[in-house]
Amino acid sequence: MTQGHIAVIDIGKTNAKLALVRMSDLAEIAVVTRPNTVVPGPPYPHFDVEGHWSFLLDGLGRFHARHGVSAITVTTHGAAAALIAEEGTLAAPILDYEHAGPDRVRDAYDAIRPPFRETGSPRLAMGLNLGAQLHWQFHRDPGLRDRVWRVVTYPQFWAHRLTGVVATDVTSLGCHTDLWNPFSGTFSTLPDALGIADRIAPPRKPGDVLGTILPEIAARTGLAPDTPVFCGIHDSNASLLPHLMTLHAPFSVVSTGTWVIAMAVGGAPVTLDPERDTLVNVNALGQAVASARFMGGREHDLALGAARTEPDAAQIREVLTGRIMLFPALVPETGPYAGAKAAWSGPEPAQGSGQRSAAVGFYLALVTARCLELIGHQGIIVVEGPFARNRPYLWMLAEATASPVRAMTSATGTSQGAALLATADAPGDQDIPTLPAPDPETRGLLSSYARAWQRHVAAR
Repeated sequence: MTQGHIAVIDIGKTNAKLALVRMSDLAEIAVVTRPNTVVPGPPYPHFDVEGHWSFLLDGLGRFHARHGVSAITVTTHGAAAALIAEEGTLAAPILDYEHAGPDRVRDAYDAIRPPFRETGSPRLAMGLNLGAQLHWQFHRDPGLRDRVWRVVTYPQFWAHRLTGVVATDVTSLGCHTDLWNPFSGTFSTLPDALGIADRIAPPRKPGDVLGTILPEIAARTGLAPDTPVFCGIHDSNASLLPHLMTLHAPFSVVSTGTWVIAMAVGGAPVTLDPERDTLVNVNALGQAVASARFMGGREHDLALGAARTEPDAAQIREVLTGRIMLFPALVPETGPYAGAKAAWSGPEPAQGSGQRSAAVGFYLALVTARCLELIGHQGIIVVEGPFARNRPYLWMLAEATASPVRAMTSATGTSQGAALLATADAPGDQDIPTLPAPDPETRGLLSSYARAWQRHVAAR
């Protein structure tokens, strides 16, 4: 399919979005969003799927009335799954992966989880390993396993609601779940250990058509009854997909949002270190991809709050010459500097100042550079998402990695990739503008700042 408009359901950790992508040029012609507010309980913090469902159906109806919707695809954050009862409803609410419940039975879970060499999945806190979520949910509710008919990963929860068809997808299974062996392309030993090997839905490729929308969805939205729904994809891999189809390896993609995910394609051979939040993701083609991550969007928001100012050239220079630095980690539970305590060097810039925005941008770029180093990055770096519009971040990333940096400035980097699930064609020439370079003096200051930051962090 290369014509028409594709509706992309995009559920990120911070916001739920519905985007309409014109397939002739992959332009987003309409986007609506709502906060992904977590419901505190009972029985535990969980996602507001019913609120999202009403929002999505309303948006689909409006998009179709104004533009026409030819197909629907889905992309979501990882570390989430739905437990479906036999009647098709949720057997339990979808757990928020930032809930600490799974840590309460950490030792019991560690006794059954497969090793890193089998899954490429590091041991993470809270519910960031999907297997740990399921283990804890079955522990706290002994009757839950018996009520579960099928386990589906999060993109496929929405696809199931649209079509009635159950599935998992390889990119979501390959997202630090402990449930998947990315090297063999099969389930790991964990589904057997959890007692769900006969209940976890079959894995599909993200671009598979699961089915057409249910009659009640057609009636509610006005969409044609034969509107196809594609299986769906993990959001970071949606960002990666257009570049897999158009760029020659080696290159890396940095997907930014609540999480910053760095993915190296065709990079140098490295031994991944699970203690540094490196891992193996699985791309839309089912291939293993060396990856690293940290909660960069969350750190950005914690550091800057609501008052944010775009720094001018003088403020950027002041931060560079004054060596005003933020050191990791504002979210110490994740990332290459997990366990480190954040600190400022030099006078901490005031909230709302351009100097603070510049220093935070430099900090995020330097942590990203470390992520890329750990996964053997080579070639150009493509930045997706909100940080693609952050000048200090882009400038520092280019200097710290000594690599060309390209910034994708579409509203949501994931929407284009998810829309591509609806076509076998490679996208045309992508709008990846060359980053305007700083003047030579500023480049020298950026390089000197990066070396000083790296020396300090290495000595902490």
